Amino acid sequence: MSEEHTLESRLMATGTERLSLLGRYADVLMQGYSRDEVPLEPLTDGALRKLLAARILWRPDEHGAVKLTPKVRELIAEMLADETRRHVNADVGETLEQIRNLVQSYREAVNRGEHYQQGPLMLRLRQEVDDLNGRFADAIDSLWQRLNSDFGFVSRLNDKIRENDRAQKQIVRLLDGMALIDFEELIELVGSDGSLRKLLISQLQQQLSLHYTNLREVQGRLIELMARFRQQQQQSRLVAGMAAFLREHPGFVPGNYTRRSEVPELFNRASPLQAAGSVALDHHHDSDTIASLLHALPVAVHRPEIVEAAGPAQVEEQSLVEARQQALKQDVERFYLDVVDRGAAQGGIPGDVSALEYLADSALEWDQEIWLFQVIAEYQGLPREEQRAFRLIPEESPAGPFNDVQLIHDVSLVLAV
Repeated sequence: MSEEHTLESRLMATGTERLSLLGRYADVLMQGYSRDEVPLEPLTDGALRKLLAARILWRPDEHGAVKLTPKVRELIAEMLADETRRHVNADVGETLEQIRNLVQSYREAVNRGEHYQQGPLMLRLRQEVDDLNGRFADAIDSLWQRLNSDFGFVSRLNDKIRENDRAQKQIVRLLDGMALIDFEELIELVGSDGSLRKLLISQLQQQLSLHYTNLREVQGRLIELMARFRQQQQQSRLVAGMAAFLREHPGFVPGNYTRRSEVPELFNRASPLQAAGSVALDHHHDSDTIASLLHALPVAVHRPEIVEAAGPAQVEEQSLVEARQQALKQDVERFYLDVVDRGAAQGGIPGDVSALEYLADSALEWDQEIWLFQVIAEYQGLPREEQRAFRLIPEESPAGPFNDVQLIHDVSLVLAV
């Protein structure tokens, strides 16, 4: 009972102290609620540290302004019944929808020249973005608290696995919430407005990258704690098993394993694995170190290989191959010119010309597969302006009922209208 009484008294003392902070600095907190940031002039350094430690205020980044935490802002909005800032549903999708509506209202006010509405709308938009960012930061901080409390002081493996699964599910939910933020949609939504692009594109993207980095660190910490716990449990099981064996066999004496010709399997050790590594390009503070390591890499020396002179037979064979390729290319070019001539002869009305029919009518001796391949390659090799003058229509079918590979049987070339 004494421990419970001590815990209760500690909670009472902490709660009373933090509630008194709300009343003592009520004027400053209300100024932060009505503005974009909390004024620091009325606060001393000690008072600022207390408000930050009590999570009444928070600083989104190291060099940014001090603002109200989302929970305190929602508490004030609930007490004031401020319908413009109260959140009925505090999920990410609802916040993003509110941001879209505020952006559209702000752009409409800018187009109408209503300057008296632009300031309040921009203020509410900044607060919505701060709330969204603060919600992610609070969730990640809660994960860290769980790692240092529930996960770190669980004695049984099953409880540890359940806490690990719970934390992993929360990470998945956070990642799903972050995935709802579509920056391509935001870029299209804000248009060319500089203040909106800075708030919703550059700043939000930087903060989101920081949240992704923190989540990776949380996952790494989870894996590290789980591996350490399994190692400790394995050692404790070995010691407990040895102690139980000695209780059952009190006269057991370990043998001298160094004199044995065959080593027991327990003492065999596999060679260590070499962990794979990669450069973390998202750590900008390591860019100088990475650059110095790249400059320190040895320069690869390429030794020239000795090339023997080709004989007369090889030169003649290569000439025949080049001549055959050139002849195939010229025949395909005549096919394209024939399509153009037919379109001109029909008064500009395009008509399909089958590549295999042209091959048969012209009595050319090319293999059908090679001919179709050259026709397609010639079309893809045309400049973009000339490529728009034609349309290549493939005649294809799937390779099988369970195979999505398309087999090309023929192609038709037609002049584009």
